[in-house]
Amino acid sequence: MPFVSESVSPLDQAALDRLARAATEAAAGAADLEDLAQLRRRWTGERSDIAQANRAIKDLPGADRAAAGKNMGAVKRLVFAAFEARRQALEQSTASDKLRREAVDVTLPTDRRAPGARHPLELTQERIADVFTALGWSVAEGPELEAEWFNFDALNFGPDHPARQMQDTFFVDPPGSGLVMRTHTSPVQARVLLGQGVPCYVVVPGKVFRTDELDATHSPVFHQVEGLAVDRGLTMADLRGALDHLADQMFGRGVTTRLRPSFFPFTEPSAEMDLLCFVCRGGDPACRTCGGSGWIEWGGCGMVDPNVLVACGIDAVEYQGFAFGMGIERTLMFRNGVRDMRDMVEGDVRFSLNYGVQI
Repeated sequence: MPFVSESVSPLDQAALDRLARAATEAAAGAADLEDLAQLRRRWTGERSDIAQANRAIKDLPGADRAAAGKNMGAVKRLVFAAFEARRQALEQSTASDKLRREAVDVTLPTDRRAPGARHPLELTQERIADVFTALGWSVAEGPELEAEWFNFDALNFGPDHPARQMQDTFFVDPPGSGLVMRTHTSPVQARVLLGQGVPCYVVVPGKVFRTDELDATHSPVFHQVEGLAVDRGLTMADLRGALDHLADQMFGRGVTTRLRPSFFPFTEPSAEMDLLCFVCRGGDPACRTCGGSGWIEWGGCGMVDPNVLVACGIDAVEYQGFAFGMGIERTLMFRNGVRDMRDMVEGDVRFSLNYGVQI
């Protein structure tokens, strides 16, 4: 315990020696840095015996003050040095303990499994691109912020076409800017034809935007893959062959497909491509996957409308082409049994880890 301040005189050398000895012993016995800080305040703080003895110097006669100041200076140097030495020792010991606890044995075997995983949408997109690059096609890209002319006009969308309305398209301010967030990957058709001419064989995977609510089967941001072939003598038979080859590669050989008449502004004739339901094989009216129809819609396709070719400076008499577009999310849902599109966008790595490096 510290001495009672009234009993310590700055002129009493014996009492000061006892006070210094007690303080240094207390410092040496500090268990850790926090304990040391408390002891320092107790022995050297404003209310400590040392501080009160030091303040008593001013009440001494002038002839005694020099001797008292010398005595107190020696005591304070000794005590402060003891506390500083103990602080350095404790800090060194703390650092050594931390290094010992955090030591790593670099000779131990490690877990090489990556903490994350590539997203299955990206892997599906790359796999589709690989199918067509193996056939000699090229992979093309285009901007997501697109000119309205490329997104609509060049693709034979009339000025009053419903797809231009605000309920389908994200228009970019200011009004009249002529810019939209592309609603499909088809604008790249016009960009490729204007940029490289014909013959042309390209596949275009990419992100697209529509004003849809996010639910189990819809998203305002999703992915498509566009295919475009323009050359002399191409027919619907070539389109059917390309799509059947893609279906075989994505869903396995022997998958049954069909083309169903439809309408798109940029193709004529146009068709929807359906897959025979791979759950019920067309034999269960209660099937939830196909809704009992026996078929699942995969994407749209058709022969490139001559108006699109003319808009891009291509001779529509000499050249013919075909185009198709499929949703990457839809392909992943069909291929791997994903039932809720929201699982693809929530960012939970456990979803991606199910697919490993490849799917």
